[in-house]
Amino acid sequence: MSGQPTAASDSGARSAAFPKRYRLLKTDDYSSVFGFRRALKSRHFLLHYRPHAASEEGGARLGLVVAKRFLRRSVDRNLVRRLARESFRLVRARLSACDFVLRVAAKPARLERRELAHEIRDLLGRMTTARR
Repeated sequence: MSGQPTAASDSGARSAAFPKRYRLLKTDDYSSVFGFRRALKSRHFLLHYRPHAASEEGGARLGLVVAKRFLRRSVDRNLVRRLARESFRLVRARLSACDFVLRVAAKPARLERRELAHEIRDLLGRMTTARR
């Protein structure tokens, strides 16, 4: 064994990934979600959304806006992004065909990983029940 990952072990890692087809990549995608002017609010986040035809884009997609204004350190911004991507990945199958943009709307007093993850999951969970 050379220590290199095999095709079988590599495919397991890919199934838990966050591929490009589940992300908002273009400025126009973000603009259309913000232009639709629908959002859910929590203590620290706004979840903007825009429904689309399921066949049009292939299900739910996520975009993130984590402003330096609220989280000065890149480590903190990256933590929020990781938590958001993981929460989205876990509930994506239950979400309706929408484009979502999760935006930090208020500076957290302290970055408590579990609290932020719970808040993000709660917002996404409201979209699974509200849209069905």
